[in-house]
Amino acid sequence: MVTLAAPLRSPTARLERVDELQARIQGMQSTRLETRAVPTHPAFAGLLPGGSLREGTVVEAQGSTTLVMALLAAPSASGRWVAVVGMPEFGVEAAARFGIDLDRLVLVPEPGRQWLAVVAALADVIPVVAVRPAQRVAPAEASRLGARLRERGTTLIAAGAWPGADASLGVELSEWHGLELGHGLLDEREVVVSAAGRGGFAKRRRSRLRMPDRALGFAVADDAADDRGGAGTGHPTAAPRLTPVLHADFARPA
Repeated sequence: MVTLAAPLRSPTARLERVDELQARIQGMQSTRLETRAVPTHPAFAGLLPGGSLREGTVVEAQGSTTLVMALLAAPSASGRWVAVVGMPEFGVEAAARFGIDLDRLVLVPEPGRQWLAVVAALADVIPVVAVRPAQRVAPAEASRLGARLRERGTTLIAAGAWPGADASLGVELSEWHGLELGHGLLDEREVVVSAAGRGGFAKRRRSRLRMPDRALGFAVADDAADDRGGAGTGHPTAAPRLTPVLHADFARPA
């Protein structure tokens, strides 16, 4: 795992750090990434356009750090480097349990006011970058970075609003399970994730996922709710009645 502090003040130092990181990645990356499809957990197949993350695109993932981890897990497990910017609460222990390879993880928890420049620099050398915008992103800034992402084939996961995003995912409802009659341990969390995108995905869809499940992984709940509707009814399936809660990082007691 590589942890970077606030942006280096010297332009030369910044370039040296980027060159160093690029050399490490080229030495560890197993193959050249030729396809536009990025490995994605099957739980998101019905939510993302094309069923997966795509190179050169932007995906919003709002409302849950666990949702960001779930999107990063499959690319990381496939051998890709991933970076996380502006998310100091991003726990490496939870990330490792969810399948993120810490040897190919770059963390910039406090990027400072130049956070967008940090993201742009990382996008040159890291295939998948997650960022929590420190402030509102202007459409012109998003457009310039989008061109860079397409040129480099980098996928950006934005834990916040992002102009012109190709897809938008968000946690609407959340419920923990495991406590029985006032005692026991929390062992899994069910969430309703809604998603919308371009083209055929303009209509918002919903699916019930377990994040995490009892094995600390990710899975589609058996009775997943989806806006595409019940078979033969022509009507959308109603979202399950879950109680909204504030997101907090889950850690299984030892």
